[in-house]
Amino acid sequence: MDSKPQVTVIPPKSNIFRKVAIYARVSSNSHEQLVSLAHQISYLTQLVYRRFDWSLADIYIDIQSGSSSSSRDEFQRMLSDCALKKIDQIITRTVSRFGRNTVDTLDAINKLRALGIDVYFDNEEMHSMDGKNIFLLSILEGVAQEENLARSENIRWGIQKSIESGKSKIYDRKCFGYIQNCDGSLIIQESEASVVKMIFDLYLSGYSINAIRKELQNQQIKSPTGHEQWSKRTVDTMLQNEKYTGDVLVMKTYSEGFPNVTRKTNRGERNQFIAVGSYPAIIPKDIFEKVAAMREERSNVTKDSDGTIRKPTRYSMKKAMVDGEKPSE
Repeated sequence: MDSKPQVTVIPPKSNIFRKVAIYARVSSNSHEQLVSLAHQISYLTQLVYRRFDWSLADIYIDIQSGSSSSSRDEFQRMLSDCALKKIDQIITRTVSRFGRNTVDTLDAINKLRALGIDVYFDNEEMHSMDGKNIFLLSILEGVAQEENLARSENIRWGIQKSIESGKSKIYDRKCFGYIQNCDGSLIIQESEASVVKMIFDLYLSGYSINAIRKELQNQQIKSPTGHEQWSKRTVDTMLQNEKYTGDVLVMKTYSEGFPNVTRKTNRGERNQFIAVGSYPAIIPKDIFEKVAAMREERSNVTKDSDGTIRKPTRYSMKKAMVDGEKPSE
């Protein structure tokens, strides 16, 4: 008896591939975080190559906090490439890897949805183009943000207590003129300390900051970072660094905490802590105070109740010569 074989049609493989981008992120470059980053990339790359209809467009990697999308360069590059139609699909490991700020993340997802670009969150097995997932995504993002906020607050509390007790390593941070001994305490580095003393002496003798920079360059003294030229900011900061008197002031800057992690100058909004006589002094306190007073006198900016007003005459070589001082430039 003749029997007809069962025939199954095998359709041709499509030549149309979806251009898939991988987004991976960790918060820091610690060993553990970098290992996590490698695992993310390896796993997601295999996910792409297992699909015959997917083509890897690019891999975008940020080593940055997820609290703000604007500070993540690779995230922004990915969004730009999406707008240029270089990407059809984005895959990422989890919602928290994509971002930890609910507003920023949902805003990015909505922009991508408007471009017809789906974001697939592998751990949650969710597609952003699926309308019913948007509400769930907002909840997950909110949870991730709250977890990050709680973690940030715990870290800040721990740092604060460590500073208050005087045990924080922040007191032992090196600066030019000091090195750390075997137990981590600061001791004077004589060759650098002599440069610090010269900078203070030059300023007191009438040199401007720019003139000090030129003198350092003329004497072929390299900057703390090893450059031939000293920056104005470096010299100015050294003249204000109370650590040269043996005291350490901490909390000069602060951040308002997650998600706003931008550091601000502490002008009395937060507690500050000073440890007096913590280390051997390079500059006597009376000299440091004279320099501070001279900096104030030379400043061309004053403030009154109406705001900031510039003085009509700024400190300059001409003025120094008129006043009988040593020319500063």
